[in-house]
Amino acid sequence: MDNQRNLILAVVLSAVLLFGWDFVMRTYYPEPEETPANMAGREDTQIGRADGSVDVAGSGEDVSAEQEVDLDTALASTERVVIDAPEIHGSINPVGARVDDIDLKTHRETVDADSDNVRMFSPAGTSAQHYAAFRWDGDGVSLPGPETVWSVADGDQLTQETPVTLSWDNGAGLTFLLRYEIDEHYMLTVTQAVRNAGESSVALRPFATVTRTSETASASTWNVHSGPIAATGEGVDFDWDYDEVLEEGPINFGGDTDWVGFTDIYWLSALIAQEGEATSGYVRSLGNNLYRSELLYDAVNVPAGETVSRTTRLFAGAKESGVLDEYEAQGVERFGLAIDWGWFRWIAWPMWQVLIFLFGLVGNFGIAIICLTLIIRMILFPIAQKQFHSMAQMRAVQPKMKALQERYKDDKAELQQQMAKLYKDEKVNPLAGCLPIFIQIPIFFALYKVLLLAIEMRHQPFTYIEDLSARDPATILNMFGLLDFTPPGFLAIGVLAVLLGFTMWLQFKLNPAAMDPMQQQIFMIMPWVLMFVMAPFAAGLLLYWISNNILTLAQQKYLYSRNPQLKAQMEKEREEKAREAERKKAEQAEG
Repeated sequence: MDNQRNLILAVVLSAVLLFGWDFVMRTYYPEPEETPANMAGREDTQIGRADGSVDVAGSGEDVSAEQEVDLDTALASTERVVIDAPEIHGSINPVGARVDDIDLKTHRETVDADSDNVRMFSPAGTSAQHYAAFRWDGDGVSLPGPETVWSVADGDQLTQETPVTLSWDNGAGLTFLLRYEIDEHYMLTVTQAVRNAGESSVALRPFATVTRTSETASASTWNVHSGPIAATGEGVDFDWDYDEVLEEGPINFGGDTDWVGFTDIYWLSALIAQEGEATSGYVRSLGNNLYRSELLYDAVNVPAGETVSRTTRLFAGAKESGVLDEYEAQGVERFGLAIDWGWFRWIAWPMWQVLIFLFGLVGNFGIAIICLTLIIRMILFPIAQKQFHSMAQMRAVQPKMKALQERYKDDKAELQQQMAKLYKDEKVNPLAGCLPIFIQIPIFFALYKVLLLAIEMRHQPFTYIEDLSARDPATILNMFGLLDFTPPGFLAIGVLAVLLGFTMWLQFKLNPAAMDPMQQQIFMIMPWVLMFVMAPFAAGLLLYWISNNILTLAQQKYLYSRNPQLKAQMEKEREEKAREAERKKAEQAEG
């Protein structure tokens, strides 16, 4: 009766875990819509001061259209300056001198061959508005604003070899210049210059902004940050999401901001300050799901007859680890940490480097994951041997432990003392078997984070899987896609999830059976619970776990072959437990 009650309890707890997990994920971490609708709104004209107060920019800021603007219409509305670089295609809007049109040539929206490139920047007022602007603030001076039409002073197309310069004359002795350069990846260098042909000096404050809608942002979860990001002398700040900025007001990152912007899981838009210049970073809500990051320089004095400039870099592209590290080596502080590796960065980053190396070696990301799993298992093999030896010691003293439990069943304190004495006499450490588990936990979570954040795994195929960064598409309930319906999230069990549950079940079967019947029942149910829990995760992560399980099974078989006495003892205990279970069943039937 007790065993039946325990079994029912285990099933109920498993059901609570299964359905509770699905409810929490759908409620608190919903997947973003495929085509989000955006309520375009008006941008503030405020910029932040270094002391945390707010000022109104004399030049004004961008004002979005009150109704949503069609993308094609927005891109066709002006004589744009074309951007054509190795990994970026787009254009600069001469109205407001906004960088508001960027496609990533090397990344597509979906795995379909005819899929569009990933759109990084879109004009103000469109459903996915996301753009950068470079401006000045000052009192009593006519300044270029969001509706100012700039002229092309030099160059007609921005490429890696040909920079472009825009200019605007305020008619009062000041000429404003914006020189754009671009490299082979995703970095634009923008030099803001002011030429003073007047008779007196002018005080101006250069600043740069990135504005975006949160409607198209990837979901921010407990382990993946999406939202504002900044780097200061204290490190990289991942503390704020869009809702928090909306609730708590402008976020001031301080006067030593190196770069500031917005991050998604795979994409980053960031403004990088000129080296050696004091800058302040802010992020604020503009209402209607619009947010703006700001990089503000200290005010500069432009003497008569002279030119003063500030140079800001704009990153708008994919968070490829190698590219970010390259920019960090060129002086962009902590840029590699724009990928939030988490607490286990000291494991995750080297693991990622090995994985990328293996990918380059074998040419397939799925095979690279399997190879990495094999390397990890080889590294942990000595530890696994110690665990196995500890398990053998524990099995050897189990008859004596059972005798002590029978003798002192009514005296728990004495039982603990006698068991401690037994461990000491037999030179057995009951905690030794737990050490490998504690070591593997950070490794698993580090690899989980790596596979979750790695854009290099995005759209990578393996066997029937077209994208290892997405969930397994071959679900059982729709006959692997033959039936035209999509099963509910918690029932969309794919082939990899079933393999995961089965290989874990085999592991539990191969291990010595637990002494407690309740533990036995939990161990038998847990693989199938995890099958449901892990089904929505990236196929690459499931592939790692399955590979790890298979290698663990092979390792267990090998170690049992080296220790036949332990296997014989385990089989004997299983037979004894089976006979005991039959005896209790017969007693219950007679009763």
